[in-house]
Amino acid sequence: MAFPVGSAIERAAPTPRSSATVRAALTVVVAAVTSLFLLFILAPVAGLVAAGGARGLSHLGADSELRASLWLTVVTATTATLLGVIGGTPLAYLLARRAFPGRALAAALMDLPLVIPHPVAGIALLLVLGRASPIGGVLYEAGLRVVGSSTGIVCAMLFVSAPLYVSAARETFARVDPRFESVARTLGDDAWRAFRRVTLPLSGRGLTAAAVVMWARAISEFGAIVILTYNPKVVSVLRYDRFTSYGLSETLPAAAVLVLFALLPLIALRALRAGEPAAR
Repeated sequence: MAFPVGSAIERAAPTPRSSATVRAALTVVVAAVTSLFLLFILAPVAGLVAAGGARGLSHLGADSELRASLWLTVVTATTATLLGVIGGTPLAYLLARRAFPGRALAAALMDLPLVIPHPVAGIALLLVLGRASPIGGVLYEAGLRVVGSSTGIVCAMLFVSAPLYVSAARETFARVDPRFESVARTLGDDAWRAFRRVTLPLSGRGLTAAAVVMWARAISEFGAIVILTYNPKVVSVLRYDRFTSYGLSETLPAAAVLVLFALLPLIALRALRAGEPAAR
């Protein structure tokens, strides 16, 4: 008995018109989902800036507490970033270039502050740096008070944001071909000189971008700071204090100013990445 195989295959095979219809339907669905996702991200930010942006900028001239908290945020975030760059750059280079026992564990521990709740990070810092702890007691006797001071703010910012710098710097160093360092070593440079003359310039743009990301994360920190240092207030703590004390209307100016201020490092980061060569 003969079977009409050819005709069955022809009936089963999709026609060009049906394939085009499916592709068009998928395109519409993907576009709709993407638009809804983008709207979900942008709508709250745009609504906040529209509701309090102009008022917040005008309050900068009259609200001395807001100006002081903004200045404190900038100074402490910059200090934390500088400390992170000084301490994190050698560590990132070590993790990128050297194989040693426990390297994977060390990298995982460096990323730990990124995944634990930040109030928990503040509690951990309080246990280590509080006056009742051995380290905090020694620091207090030496005249350095951590809890309830700008030093505590720097410690909280450094703890939660430094892993971002170390992770990005490690990837930056890993992208530099180690053969460049080997050539410098054969020409008489020691390890430090080869790093300073070869690796560091080649990694400069990536390290700067990593520092910008760290700074941006530091200025937005709230959970660890509010546990370790409620006063003096950075902008994130000030907006929380005004929300709990006076309600939403008094919170909008400080919140909108922080959102507008957060755009600065993002613009700087995009400018840095715009100059990077395209990946091939």
